[in-house]
Amino acid sequence: MSLANIRVVLIETSHPGNIGATARAMKTMGLDHLRLVQPKYFPHADATAMASGAEDLLNRAQLFETLPDAVADCLAVAGASARLRTHHWPTHDARDSASRLLAMADQGPVAVVLGRERTGLRNEELDHCQWLLNIPANPEYPSLNLAMAVQIVAYELRIAAGGAESLASPQLEPAPAAELERFYEHIEQVMVETEFLNPDNPRHLMRRVRLLFNRAVPDQNEVNILRGLLTSVQRLQSAPDTEDD
Repeated sequence: MSLANIRVVLIETSHPGNIGATARAMKTMGLDHLRLVQPKYFPHADATAMASGAEDLLNRAQLFETLPDAVADCLAVAGASARLRTHHWPTHDARDSASRLLAMADQGPVAVVLGRERTGLRNEELDHCQWLLNIPANPEYPSLNLAMAVQIVAYELRIAAGGAESLASPQLEPAPAAELERFYEHIEQVMVETEFLNPDNPRHLMRRVRLLFNRAVPDQNEVNILRGLLTSVQRLQSAPDTEDD
């Protein structure tokens, strides 16, 4: 799923620095399309300063007179708010909303709408949204800075789009069962030679050793390292004592 069809819409933003910080939050998560509905000051030097490398996104920002104009081409519109409303709008949290928006984004543009810094979205603006995107917060202090809210939503969109894949560790092929059995035989032999394991009653301890390495799921290279360590221990055990009497 692509992030290219995501639009972030800000309504009547009063501080230009918040527009710049929003652009920065968007660019870090791969969102490119910023739409502004009657910003109080824009363009503005504070917006450029707070964008901090996302000036290109600011330069492409589109200005609109009304929210209906800003979302006219969008197939789905979510209105973001940290507080719930008394009216019964369909409500989804940021994570669920991200999945819903991206599912629709495969077919065309979709939008996340955020309101004024102090008062957020008005109910008549939420009338133009299909659902309320709620960002769960501390009920005693649910206030989020505008750019912070955008960052949370943008992050969830990126994760929903598969952005976490680049962070995943490469999947190494586990060592074959036969190699593990040779390793278990080897470690049992060393444990007996070093008198760590009672050869007459090895079962319980060896079962715990097996459980330990089964949880670790070592690959072939890791098994080779462990067996090399065991061989080094055996070499030291068998080395002749050269200390003078």
